[in-house]
Amino acid sequence: MNDVTDLHAEFDGERLPPGQRETTRFPVLSKGGTPSVADDPTLDVYGAVGTELSLSIPDLEELGAEAQRQDFHCVTGWSRFDCEFYGLPFPRLADHAGVDGAVHVMFHAHDGYTTNLPLGECDRQEVLFAWELDGEPLAGEHGGPLRVVTPHKYAYKGAKWVSGVEFLTEPERGYWEKRGYSDTANPWEEERYA
Repeated sequence: MNDVTDLHAEFDGERLPPGQRETTRFPVLSKGGTPSVADDPTLDVYGAVGTELSLSIPDLEELGAEAQRQDFHCVTGWSRFDCEFYGLPFPRLADHAGVDGAVHVMFHAHDGYTTNLPLGECDRQEVLFAWELDGEPLAGEHGGPLRVVTPHKYAYKGAKWVSGVEFLTEPERGYWEKRGYSDTANPWEEERYA
């Protein structure tokens, strides 16, 4: 298992970011209810790529899935340490699609949610398309069957129920970013709101 719980050192911060409290629970927070998603979803990959793709979870696994131990930081002030996620690192998907001129990424979800990051902030081994948590299939309330996790950002930068990843040639803002949340979302700088 790849342990990335020392990620905070890259940001010159303590493991528990300022303004956060540690919990062993995994609170459920979403913009709305849990959407109905097929048991065998596909992830659409499109935009500024060499090849547009529609990939199942088994397809993602074949590209080089791995287990990672990560910390999870919610913008509402809680952090859960040592989450064991299993999924595909973002760089492997980007390489497979052949990114072509993209500078930004928009994640799309089955409930209409979107969230954005610069390509450089996504193109990191610890950004995962995850379908397991702590050895179990990812529960619907936590974004299953497939979600994005971004341990170097507040969790709203990782879409639950992810349906697509769009590679953009110009920056765009996602759902919460349009509503006043920070576009950069660095937990160690407490970048919660714009």
